[in-house]
Amino acid sequence: MKIAGIGFKSCVPPSTLTEVLKQTGQTTDAITVLRSKAQIPAFQSFAQKLALPVILLDEDDIVGEQTPTFSARIKTRFGTGSVAEALALVVARRYGQDVQLIHPRDISADGQATVAIAETRS
Repeated sequence: MKIAGIGFKSCVPPSTLTEVLKQTGQTTDAITVLRSKAQIPAFQSFAQKLALPVILLDEDDIVGEQTPTFSARIKTRFGTGSVAEALALVVARRYGQDVQLIHPRDISADGQATVAIAETRS
């Protein structure tokens, strides 16, 4: 199962979310975002068009998650190096123990969104 973790600024346009996911070149089985971002209209539009399951996590769910990439600003704010990577890894572990980050954090061209993809083989 492949899980796309997506982090984004509140002012992100839906097109940026679509673009950043396409940048990975991966197909996914579900997407995960922070619960606090799920009601943002741009995300709602993106998720509806994508028609994949959306898994919501709270900020506390990703605190302390070790990620291969690191942003000092994100570490201070969220307690992890990358929101997108942390989201993808935490959710993938819910589906199995053999989890691998197959696409580390990728940043949209406009800097408004990030995506990472984790896969579970169990």
